[in-house]
Amino acid sequence: MNAESVSRYENPLITRYASPEMASLWGNDRRFRTWRSLWIALAENEQLLGLAISDQQLDQLRSFRDRLNLDVAAEYERKLRHDVMAHVHAYGDQCPDAKAIIHWGATSCYITDNADLILMRDALRLVASRLAAVVDRLATFAVRYRDLPCLGFTHLQPAQPTTVGKRCCLWIYDLVIDLEAIEHRLATLKARSTKGTTGTQASFLQLFDGDHAKVRQLERAVAQTIGFADVYPVTGQTYPRKVDSQIVDALSGIAQGLHKTATDLRLLANRKELEEPFEKDQIGSSAMAYKRNPMRSERICALTRFVISLQSSTAATAATQWLERTLDDSANRRLVIPQAFLAVDASLVLMQNIAEAIVVYPRTIAKNLAAELPFMATEAILMAAVKAGGDRQELHEAIRLHSQAAATRVKSEAAENDLLDRLKQDPAFAGIDIDELANPTRHVGRAPQQVDEFIDEWVRPIRDRYAGGDLSAEVFV
Repeated sequence: MNAESVSRYENPLITRYASPEMASLWGNDRRFRTWRSLWIALAENEQLLGLAISDQQLDQLRSFRDRLNLDVAAEYERKLRHDVMAHVHAYGDQCPDAKAIIHWGATSCYITDNADLILMRDALRLVASRLAAVVDRLATFAVRYRDLPCLGFTHLQPAQPTTVGKRCCLWIYDLVIDLEAIEHRLATLKARSTKGTTGTQASFLQLFDGDHAKVRQLERAVAQTIGFADVYPVTGQTYPRKVDSQIVDALSGIAQGLHKTATDLRLLANRKELEEPFEKDQIGSSAMAYKRNPMRSERICALTRFVISLQSSTAATAATQWLERTLDDSANRRLVIPQAFLAVDASLVLMQNIAEAIVVYPRTIAKNLAAELPFMATEAILMAAVKAGGDRQELHEAIRLHSQAAATRVKSEAAENDLLDRLKQDPAFAGIDIDELANPTRHVGRAPQQVDEFIDEWVRPIRDRYAGGDLSAEVFV
């Protein structure tokens, strides 16, 4: 740790949370190498369409594509107060023969916007891979516990039982929906390419002596060179900022799903039914040595809350782009877009880490279910008793009285729920196998089968699409 890192603020998304892959993707080295690739793509295709650019000039540009002189660019920017032109000059110093044709016909947004689209495309691909990895890990967990009955909750009150695996499928399906949104954003992402200063391509039309066909050819060819199949059909100076809004909306969707899952895990840890991994030397509390706090889940909630809050910034930016564009988008985008990706990446790494080693306590789950199950079994007991010849209304009243007495005992005396024993001792229910009717597996419906069907129909295709693209997930802090 050097003196500068101690004295100056550092973004914790980089220093503590996000993966090295995502942090590098948004780093200056990657961004400025992408800028140079865009200048090369422009010059190559301008040459192919007849502009006076020599092979020697192109070779010189290519030879310095990755040999960045960032100190020189920084000095130029202090003088020029313009980041793109600073890098044009710095690149030109290295490539004196090609200096005259760097940025020929282009506007700054040719560089900055197309670079942002490339970076977002690659970041979306990384997010998609991480989503698929989390889906895969949670699906393995869901299958393992497909038929372990547990108490269900609605309104955070005890409700009809489900299974641990089926509950996990609720978490997975949120992420499946999110993956569909990310894949859609990837499939519809386009290049801005060579649209010119206000989107009219006037400068390129002048370069090609009024040849509209060549201007269109250049636009398509540059887009393909930088890896896009299509271009945005019309733009102002920038590509539509609605694109940023839609992408951050998709990232916010992931954040929403992860926040819900992490919150559920925190609630279940409180009930001592499930726990996230807890390492051998991990400390839960500086004061309370016994604590096993759900640190990862809490961090996911913190990071995803941040991502959700960013959604409003890109929406406001898209809404306030006056006419062909204003520059009040720039500083906001530099903050919001990379940080949204970094925080989602960090949250997915954490969730994958959790999913790979969730701790389950079946006996506690069974105990918690048993405390509430007698009330839920009463409908099945009532139906069986009626079928055996009893009077439905009389039986209903008997169950109501026994239930209220048992509930009072549980709440007032903190005693065990003795409803089933009360019913067994009531002659009205003689001959009814109450224990069998209260068997938890009778009350989970098709939960196990739903797990099997969901994994086969929804998770298996994702595993097939992302086979071989698995990412490890290491949590450093």
